[in-house]
Amino acid sequence: MRTKKLSFPVIKGFYNHQRITVFVLGFALLLYACQPKSTNEDRSLENALSTFVLEDDFQIELIAGEPLVADPVDMVIDEQGRMFVVEMHGYPLDLSGSGKVKRLSDTDGDGIMDESVIFADNLVVPTGIMRWKKGVIVTDPPNVYYLEDSDDDGKADIRQTLLTGFALSNPQHNVNSPKLALDNWIYLGHEPAVTTTIYEDLLGDKGTDVFYPDKPDINRLPQNAGGRSIRFKPDTYDLELLSSRTQFGHTADAFGHRFLVNNSNHIIQEVLTADYLDRNPHLVITEVTQSSSDHGSGAEVFPITINPQHQLLTDLGVMTSACGLTAYLGGAFPDRYERATFVSEPVSNLVHVDFVKDDGTGFKASREHEDKEFLASTDAWFRPVNAYVGPDGALYIIDYYRQIIEHPEWMAEEVVQSGALYNGTDQGRIYRITPKGTSPIDWSDKLTLATASPKELLSHLSHENAWWRMNSQRLIVDQNLESLVSALKKLAVSGESPLGRLHALWTLQGMDALDQETLASSFKDPVAGVRENAVKLSEFFLIESSYLESHLLSLRDDPDPKVRFQLMQTLGYIESENAFQVRKELLFKDIDDKWVQLAALSVPFSQSSRLIDPVLDQYTATPAYNGMVQKLAAMVGASRDEKAIFNMVQRATQKNAGNEYNWQPALLRGLAQGIKSNKTEGSNRATADLLASSVFAHPSIELKGAAIQVLEGIGLDNLSGKEEALTKAKAIAMNNSLSGEERSIGIRFLSMVNISQFHDMLVSLVDPSEPLPVQLAAFRTLSKPENDSFSQLVLKRWDGFTPELRDAAISAMMTNGERIAVLLTALEDGVVQKATIGWRRSVGLMANKDEALRLRARAILNRAEGESEKIIANYQPALDLNGSIAEGATVFQKNCAICHQMGEELGMAFGPDLSSLKNRRGASIMSDILNPNLSIADGYDLWEVELQSGELLQGLISSETPTAINLRNAGGIDKSIARTNIKSLKLIEMSAMPTGLEQSISLQEMADLLAYIRKVE
Repeated sequence: MRTKKLSFPVIKGFYNHQRITVFVLGFALLLYACQPKSTNEDRSLENALSTFVLEDDFQIELIAGEPLVADPVDMVIDEQGRMFVVEMHGYPLDLSGSGKVKRLSDTDGDGIMDESVIFADNLVVPTGIMRWKKGVIVTDPPNVYYLEDSDDDGKADIRQTLLTGFALSNPQHNVNSPKLALDNWIYLGHEPAVTTTIYEDLLGDKGTDVFYPDKPDINRLPQNAGGRSIRFKPDTYDLELLSSRTQFGHTADAFGHRFLVNNSNHIIQEVLTADYLDRNPHLVITEVTQSSSDHGSGAEVFPITINPQHQLLTDLGVMTSACGLTAYLGGAFPDRYERATFVSEPVSNLVHVDFVKDDGTGFKASREHEDKEFLASTDAWFRPVNAYVGPDGALYIIDYYRQIIEHPEWMAEEVVQSGALYNGTDQGRIYRITPKGTSPIDWSDKLTLATASPKELLSHLSHENAWWRMNSQRLIVDQNLESLVSALKKLAVSGESPLGRLHALWTLQGMDALDQETLASSFKDPVAGVRENAVKLSEFFLIESSYLESHLLSLRDDPDPKVRFQLMQTLGYIESENAFQVRKELLFKDIDDKWVQLAALSVPFSQSSRLIDPVLDQYTATPAYNGMVQKLAAMVGASRDEKAIFNMVQRATQKNAGNEYNWQPALLRGLAQGIKSNKTEGSNRATADLLASSVFAHPSIELKGAAIQVLEGIGLDNLSGKEEALTKAKAIAMNNSLSGEERSIGIRFLSMVNISQFHDMLVSLVDPSEPLPVQLAAFRTLSKPENDSFSQLVLKRWDGFTPELRDAAISAMMTNGERIAVLLTALEDGVVQKATIGWRRSVGLMANKDEALRLRARAILNRAEGESEKIIANYQPALDLNGSIAEGATVFQKNCAICHQMGEELGMAFGPDLSSLKNRRGASIMSDILNPNLSIADGYDLWEVELQSGELLQGLISSETPTAINLRNAGGIDKSIARTNIKSLKLIEMSAMPTGLEQSISLQEMADLLAYIRKVE
């Protein structure tokens, strides 16, 4: 073993470290089963690498650890090979200024950092770092700092506040991750302040205006930047809101497409940007991003952790703490990683990889393996929070290394009081992942990019590694190397590397040296990503010159959907008739893409509103056309132009015999959406009368429902003959000869006024014999008044509520504190079952702002009343036995398959699919097996149905329609029951799964069954 002494000015001590490179072969679970039977208690650096299972063909090295570095959250390597690391010691509750920036070095060239210098300290909760000018930019809310060491003593002596005003709230939601982008802007990750409830006094800051302290009167953004991410240019004091937000981390692919992240959704594309959306203030838009993952938001993950440590409100087996999203642009990994993204999952102690491919205007991200991760650790303290691609093409994993990563806002009070929140605050690791056989690092303090000649910088713009491309672009722009302008133009047009051509274009733009002739040539580039960026760059010239218009219009037939999408958005700056016709052509070519529709509408209102007639003229009854019609109408509704709204309602309510399901309902739904988005008052009398007439006389039920939506937006105050209309609505609601959908229209009409006069009638309609739409409409109407009558109705009728009514009831009961208190009492008394609440609403109750309600909810929902402690205690030895998957399959077939499936292997779909439990702890699964009444899975309650004939049936309500319910019995036998045949419905206070399995399953058979469910022997 070779040992090294780590010397540094402040922290002193010895660090015995053996540099081990782990080559990982075979399947993850096989390796995991064959690992030495060590415990998690050995958390030394020497043992760290032995805890990992890594993707084949890769190796992992520990290049830095405690005491050199602790609590690291971000890093950067500059053009001289200097490694800067941000340490966030204050998470989660310490705001004393313990944060630091360290500079790490490898002084003897063996590939391991052995020197640590404090570059900057007295930071509060620093969250990110990037190279800039002669120093670094660090995000440390409420500020963004520029730090520079001007006297070369290793410590920053310049600290300039570039921006201020960001919220200092829950640290995982604060401003973070500064990144210089291809377009020469610096992007900051940011989202709305999550000012915690329990710790509001400490973390309740909501921020102020965001601005440059040096220039406080220009480019100010609203409070905390409106909870959106931002971009800025410190040299010119430019500062802009972005359209989207991200939690901790963001990244971009080689051609500048941005990807975001939040705790549960690990890869999100920003599709629409703010500069286009700002052109049309009437465009009603509810989303600017889309999830790229083809394996879902809250995707399943596959940890291998021994004795994982999870807190009260931590979701298990799925993405719950995704952060540090990083596109791999290093050029050193195998070809299949050319468009890979990596994301950290610290709660599950792993790093997940996706392969990204084009999917129309967007992208699709697919996991590499169905049942294992790129990197996972058996160590419950391994907390990867970020990643960085270095100059060597390696992927550097930043390990925060803490016992607890969750915020105390969402954990049990006893954990907070235990003193464990900061266990590991003196520890932290940085790992280097490379293909097998890669040599140790050789860049520490040895890179010469800082002194490279202009010609060398130019050549690096075509480097296969984005680290070299981006740093070279930054240095050329920063130094304004005018001598390179001619060569840059040549590279942009005829360079061999498409990425070199791309960076040449944006470098020229950053130097204000880009010309229209170069761009016109780039429109013909053979690579779509270059053409797409050239179209974007043309916007710098469109206001002052029309030279590029004809060149842009020639791209109307471009074969790439992303180029056409960018063209659609860029042409929005041109008001000519030719540009309008091309935009219209592009819309109809790609109308099935909702993002193309929004791009078509992002142009000024005077232009976008012209699309209404062409769209209706070409309308076909497809989701795409319905969506476009609805978006156009929403835009008109948001304008609050009463004449335009009336004309549109008049057009939409015309009776078209034989064609009820056309564009008319979509037009009204869009109007309703737009009107509700703009609360400006108006008379709307003629419009209201026309809509009310349609509600009572139009033959289409779908149109009636859409007309109701518009009326809900404008109200009934100006309706002529209001009382007569209410009488008609009541008659419709009570007419048993009408369908449930039509009767619900009458109820919704009544809901727009004070319902006290209709209260008894509405209560009578909440009955199992009534069609489901009638029940739901009456029920939701009754929930609107702020009094206790609704709560009493829920409790009185609870036993007869079907799942949909229960779901609506629980949602309504959580709308205010008084109702929540009633709900908690019902849970305590067993009137309402805990399983009905569901995971997400349980989280809401246990994090309620009212302390009394919050504590009650935690006491109720986090305890296991009635647990068969003795039986479970008797089975504890089964957890220590070696189980057999093969034998467990036999146990499953004998005892469980009559009710449960195990993926697609065997079993009946009656109870929950047990394959979804494989990531849960064995003890938890065993507890549910032995005491199923303790934790009835949501949606798997057992019901008793009494028919009008007196017959009693039992089973699960697997589905329901307006006129019937489907009852499923063990064995997978379904029975459809008409609501008119139901006398009563009653929930049975027990699981459909039988108890007493302990009488037929031995300890060894339990071990085998757990092995089969978890697929671990």
